[in-house]
Amino acid sequence: MTSKAAAKLKSDGWTILETTGFMHLVGPLWERKVDGRHEFALATEDKHHNRRGMVQGGVMMTFADRTCGMTARYVSGKDYMATVQLDTHFVEAGQIGDILISRPRVVRSTRSLIFMSTEVTVDERCVVMANGVFKILKGPAA
Repeated sequence: MTSKAAAKLKSDGWTILETTGFMHLVGPLWERKVDGRHEFALATEDKHHNRRGMVQGGVMMTFADRTCGMTARYVSGKDYMATVQLDTHFVEAGQIGDILISRPRVVRSTRSLIFMSTEVTVDERCVVMANGVFKILKGPAA
């Protein structure tokens, strides 16, 4: 990530989210709260490109999945979730250097499932729409 992108995110109130494993390879992810709602950012860089030089669709799907899942955990207060389903629509290509923003929201919550929705945007332009279903788990995987 460029220092210019990091400086812009910091000046807009974003902080880096600690990640491990696969998400550490994808990130860094950024987070902030605006009017009580969680927002997430990913500054795309060369490691995110596909063969056409655009942002790889899997990166955008991963970003939507992770941000919806994190918001489901925050809202429910439950520590363990698993993605049951994620429907993704690619509306427009992402360019390397774009800052992706996700503002997930809860559509519905039951005792065992949380239905989420997000639009991933670049400068308020929608590039991905995603809807996910997240299963509340009793604990970590054995």
